[in-house]
Amino acid sequence: MLKVSNVSKTFNPGTVYEKVALTGVDLVLNEGDFVTVIGGNGAGKSTLLNCVAGVYPVDSGTVFIDNADVTKQPEHVRARFLGRVFQDPMMGTAASMGLEENLALAYRRGQRRTLRWGISNKERAYYREQLKTLELGLEDRLGTKVGLLSGGQRQAITLLMATMKKPRLLLLDEHTAALDPKTALKVLLLSDKLIREHQITTLMVTHNMKDAIKCGNRLVMMHEGRIILDIGGEEKKGLTVDYLLEKFEKASGSELVNDRLLLS
Repeated sequence: MLKVSNVSKTFNPGTVYEKVALTGVDLVLNEGDFVTVIGGNGAGKSTLLNCVAGVYPVDSGTVFIDNADVTKQPEHVRARFLGRVFQDPMMGTAASMGLEENLALAYRRGQRRTLRWGISNKERAYYREQLKTLELGLEDRLGTKVGLLSGGQRQAITLLMATMKKPRLLLLDEHTAALDPKTALKVLLLSDKLIREHQITTLMVTHNMKDAIKCGNRLVMMHEGRIILDIGGEEKKGLTVDYLLEKFEKASGSELVNDRLLLS
């Protein structure tokens, strides 16, 4: 479903601000894979997601999604078959629009637009049923402006919108990092539930080692713009944080010193 082949990306090349973000990255996700990506600050995790999404053009290499070469496609073209949830809960929804209007935008993604705008009773009933699955009591607040919801509620809505029309690939970019621990756990469990139910191929960046171990069928660790570990199957099931740190030191030749990664 996703094939990243020999992708490299450098920001501000040839200047004093030059930053090598990715170097010859190779990554393949088969249909149904749920891959978690961890690494220290500046490891290239979010840059990788942004290159897949088309936010950043790659300097070299190729990106294939569902056997289609999207390397040169702009972000808005790829958005038709990608679902994405950002770290900032404010980014995935339109704050000044109602809940049902936000859901309608997601539900009609990829369809022809006309001058006619309206939400039928059948659609409204469908949105209520979808909101019930979140167990947040939002099914009776369809007219509520999304900007009035809490960060956790907005992130849950963004998740629902991203998965409502099953995307070919779901990108989760530290989507629980801005939430308090209790809310973050709820959103993470909801993510896992939606991904399993819809069998969505998923790439999730996280700073939380425990979440990375607990979620998905594969774990990838990045360091200085490279993938240094790719663990799946039975080996991943037996992972612990201590074992992961030991594997990192062997693979990278250095000790992982990153407060944010360790403390989370």
